[in-house]
Amino acid sequence: MTSRKAIRSQHADGLSAYLEKQRNLIEKALSKAVPAASVRPATIHAAMRYSLLAGGKRLRPILTLAAAEACGLTEPTRVLPAACAVELIHTYSLIHDDLPCMDDDDLRRGRPTSHKVYGEGVAVLAGDALLTRAFGLIAEITPAKRYPLAVLLEETAKAAGSRQLIAGQVADIEAEGRKLSIADVRFIHEGKTAAMIVLSLRLGAMIANATPRELKAVTQFGQALGLAFQIIDDILDVTQSSEQLGKSAGKDLKASKATYPAVIGLESSHKEANRLTQKALGALKELGFQSVRLHQIAERLMIRES
Repeated sequence: MTSRKAIRSQHADGLSAYLEKQRNLIEKALSKAVPAASVRPATIHAAMRYSLLAGGKRLRPILTLAAAEACGLTEPTRVLPAACAVELIHTYSLIHDDLPCMDDDDLRRGRPTSHKVYGEGVAVLAGDALLTRAFGLIAEITPAKRYPLAVLLEETAKAAGSRQLIAGQVADIEAEGRKLSIADVRFIHEGKTAAMIVLSLRLGAMIANATPRELKAVTQFGQALGLAFQIIDDILDVTQSSEQLGKSAGKDLKASKATYPAVIGLESSHKEANRLTQKALGALKELGFQSVRLHQIAERLMIRES
């Protein structure tokens, strides 16, 4: 009998090709998900596309597709509306996060931020439009028996709302310049980052009609992975250059942001990210060999440099 370790090893060499294939699929779907730049009023649609189609890892939509695979759904077209929706919400949050009234950043994904190109007013509206369109995409999903459309919409609204994504953003703003506990920092990261990663995974699993045990496993995986991902981001902000990151490096330190390295130091942050990654991998045991891509993605994220 072939072991789990052997199967992961057989797939390891194919992870980069898998990610590239999924990114290409997602890029095409994203381009179709929002109006063309020529549609009136052209400025807002150009601004939406400028930020949305700027590239990036596409981690969240890839996780949506991979979670569906892990729960037995191999046809990605059914999952693409949800995959695109989470990327639209993520992009909206980045546009708003970069505004002068928020983090005041000039660089995102290797090029000028939306408000530097289109002005603050249009940038705000571009973010609003992307968030609104995301719910239109969710409405296009053909739901599975266990999870009606109302459940998918509620899941999305909850993750993007004032108790999760926005909660983390508000707490982050209020934390600047203050001395926080590690519990405070964790709350921020769970809201700003982990909530949307969990949503990405849960939507994919629910569209695949996951069993309650499968959905619980995917959720636990996402909670641990999302926090580990943000801790690594915190570490990279301190250790990498702006050119490597595609965004302004060192801003967290300059702005006295609440980060793991600032509270517990770099070495302890590395250990915590590794612990959480192992916890995430442990949650996948319930899903068996079908979760091999999720397993590999988690391992890859742990050693990333941007």
